[in-house]
Amino acid sequence: MNSVFSGLGVSVFEVMSRLAGERQAVNLGQGFPDDPGPADVRAKAAEAAIDGWNQYPPMLGLPELRAAVAAHYKRFQGLELDAEREVMVTSGATEALAGALLALIEPGDEVVLFQPMYDAYLPLVRRAGGVPKFVTLKPPHWSFDQADLDAAFSDRTRVVLFNNPLNPTGVVYGRETLEILARACVARDVVAICDEVWEHVTFDGRAHLPLMAIEGMRQRTIKIGSAGKIFSLTGWKVGFVMAAPPLLAVLAKAHQFLTFATPPNLQAAVAYGLGKDDAYFATMRASLQRSRDRFAAGLRARGFAVLPSSGTYFLAVDLAPLGCADDVGFCRDLVERRGVAAIPVSAFYAENPVRSVARFCFAKRDATLDAALTRLEGVVEGAHG
Repeated sequence: MNSVFSGLGVSVFEVMSRLAGERQAVNLGQGFPDDPGPADVRAKAAEAAIDGWNQYPPMLGLPELRAAVAAHYKRFQGLELDAEREVMVTSGATEALAGALLALIEPGDEVVLFQPMYDAYLPLVRRAGGVPKFVTLKPPHWSFDQADLDAAFSDRTRVVLFNNPLNPTGVVYGRETLEILARACVARDVVAICDEVWEHVTFDGRAHLPLMAIEGMRQRTIKIGSAGKIFSLTGWKVGFVMAAPPLLAVLAKAHQFLTFATPPNLQAAVAYGLGKDDAYFATMRASLQRSRDRFAAGLRARGFAVLPSSGTYFLAVDLAPLGCADDVGFCRDLVERRGVAAIPVSAFYAENPVRSVARFCFAKRDATLDAALTRLEGVVEGAHG
């Protein structure tokens, strides 16, 4: 058996979800909304399944979806993309990540990763033969500077994998930080794989800025988006990849031998959805921001130290004021004794983890959040007692 995958233990996400089910807990661990998603987009998928083409679609994706992706990113992010040569559809963003890493890495190439990080990154890098090098981010700001990059980058660095907005911390990186990263990529001739699936889930008037738009990065950036996050349809697994033609041509060859294609009815529905008017996207953000604010206020009222969140579905709480340096133990106790599932942020580190932060998903109905807050009464007092 392959040592990368056979050596993986049971993930904390699986453990917490199992415990949540056993304890009938309020599950704020996994990052999915308890909303069915926009009815008109779902209806388009149903119509396309009944009346449309259900055989193999083109390997790069339906032309109508690729055109819609290009138009969407021009409208919202000012990117000029050639739909024919610079856009590809994948079966979710994780497939896009896997294909990009397999396409770009030779055994022994170094890959810079920012931790905390999405749990798929490290095994995919290792399976592709890459050697991970880490930039370690810490609360409360989860920031990095030139010195951090200088310590991680070398002449063997081939790829940097960058998640913005950042899961699990909710940070949205702005121009100044992106320019620091861009300079490092240009100086070392490094390709950036940008996991930007949360690009529409930003708050407080903050707009997402893609790394691809930063000077020097247009030809060396692979931008990855996700319809699942844009439309709260996480089970659909429709992703899109944008890159300059020389990069996309190689990525397409990896995609060809992974999934080859994505269900055409879902592609047709996403093409429709990406063309929705600005009001949909503004309302989606406003609704999630209201849930964030409601849950954050409830946590603060119960004595928790809530860390800032400018995007994603997630809020993090600092456990250090409670005298807690064991986030795994805290989250296990929370689900077993209080019936609320959260995720320890140390699970998103490969080395030298921060062990004093827990992550909650707030993309839930008011009743779900209120039920969790009710169960969290007295947790802080109990820790101090």
